[in-house]
Amino acid sequence: MDKMVFFYITNDSVQAAKKIAKQLLKKRLIGCANIFPIEALYWWKGKIEDGKEVVLIVKITASKAQVVREEIAKIHPFDTPCILKLDVDPNQKYLDWIKSELR
Repeated sequence: MDKMVFFYITNDSVQAAKKIAKQLLKKRLIGCANIFPIEALYWWKGKIEDGKEVVLIVKITASKAQVVREEIAKIHPFDTPCILKLDVDPNQKYLDWIKSELR
């Protein structure tokens, strides 16, 4: 049985997050995406950055994870994108819906 995973992806803007989500949706690689504005603090090139970012969460089956990660890396505008895979435990009806949307 295929399990479900999320990718947590940081972006510099809503437009960048939507561009990635729409490309993945058009290719039927993901079933759903959510976008959230966040505050981010992190080390970058020797100093602490304090700024705004946008998180894109995409919902897929585990069997699609590698191809989705590779596609995100190709189109992401960051030199060092944050692409984190998270195992999740959805209800069966939701998992079935996600599976039905993927090709």
